[in-house]
Amino acid sequence: MKDNAMPLDTSAHCPALFIAAMASGQGKTTLTAALARYHRLQGRRVVVFKTGPDYLDPQVLAHASGQPVEPLDLWMAGEAFCRDQLYRAAQNADLILIEGAMGLLDGDPSSADLAAAFGIPIVAVINAKGMAQTVAAVAMGLKHYRNDYEMKGIVANAVGSERHRELIEQSLPADIPLLATLPRRDEIMLPSRHLGLVQPEEQLDLDSRLDAGAALLEGTPLAELPAAVEFHAQALASPPRALEGIRIAIARDAAFSFIYAANLRLLETMGAQTAFFSPLADSALPDADALWLPGGYPELHAAGLAANDAMHQALHDFHATGKPILAECGGMLYLQQTLTDQGGVSYKMAGLLPGHGEMRTKRGCQGMQSAPLPEGTLRGHAHHHSRSHDTLAPFAYGIRAKHPAPGEAIYRQSSVTATYLHLFFPSNPEAVAKLFAPAATAGALPVTAAAELAR
Repeated sequence: MKDNAMPLDTSAHCPALFIAAMASGQGKTTLTAALARYHRLQGRRVVVFKTGPDYLDPQVLAHASGQPVEPLDLWMAGEAFCRDQLYRAAQNADLILIEGAMGLLDGDPSSADLAAAFGIPIVAVINAKGMAQTVAAVAMGLKHYRNDYEMKGIVANAVGSERHRELIEQSLPADIPLLATLPRRDEIMLPSRHLGLVQPEEQLDLDSRLDAGAALLEGTPLAELPAAVEFHAQALASPPRALEGIRIAIARDAAFSFIYAANLRLLETMGAQTAFFSPLADSALPDADALWLPGGYPELHAAGLAANDAMHQALHDFHATGKPILAECGGMLYLQQTLTDQGGVSYKMAGLLPGHGEMRTKRGCQGMQSAPLPEGTLRGHAHHHSRSHDTLAPFAYGIRAKHPAPGEAIYRQSSVTATYLHLFFPSNPEAVAKLFAPAATAGALPVTAAAELAR
């Protein structure tokens, strides 16, 4: 959110590409990161966006481009927010890259919807392992399934040999060029685990992987800047300065890193001061009026979190003051009594809330949901591989964007609000202000109110 509103007819031009695919796991992030690194090495300012809710891909893309990476999502953030972000990027960037989510046409709204809404040409990544001429059939389907977007060409990933590349290229129609190929090489692959890509600070060889990927684009059409796209300004209402003088302590370390930059900007735009701390390393909390424990990987650092008794006591002392606490996903697991990691080992957690978290090998809940809080409804998403049991009774459930079944449980105990949902603060600034202001400590809702919110 920005303070300075601009006229709607203002526009800016910038070369832009939308990197999509036929499905997840095709190599979108590998290509987007390689493109960002290549053009950055040419001295260009590259701004990258990630479609949909994602914390891990943006960290790698930010490392590749040297610029912060923002989410763009027509449902969670809204078209006006997306338009504003693209316009602002176009004013200063030499190239805008947007990485899609899942397959090009998956979801509602989909990556195709986003590309079409802003007229950004698409490059489709197709993992060619185990096929050759069939790549052309897939490419033709992606290009012609709809007529409201432009597909510039394809990149074939996991190509096994020069002959493999030739078979793919010869099978493609003239209107779908093969823009580049990525070979099956371990040195360009980005490592992943249960929630997605491994975070940059854990990859000692990330720069060499990015540089190797960038080198493969030398001499291809992708080494040249694409045509400029016209982006229009979007006037956004300034959020209220409702957090003036409020100091918010935010957990941020290797265990808690799932934080949207847009969330931090909104808090600061509303007047809040932010102070970061590490539940792993610190023994005390910063002086603060409210506390935010975002998601992350507490299961990978459960032993360190369990051993920090001083932080557990600091959290209990803060809770006793009645000041607001928001705990999302991994932050909620940390506030419960125990957390069992993927190896089956249980660790003591902070114990502010009843409940026991357990990691699961199979995929957990994911998808877009709204959180109907007493302060107002916020949009967000769920993505986790764990479950919690013996918890509080939920006072509400998330509302799924496209499905009638109840979403994630939302808990409230005195001043603590906890849920598996990751909230996107700009979706409702007024609700965020009430959530973090000291007055927003209404406690648990009456049963009738909770039932009404859960509908």
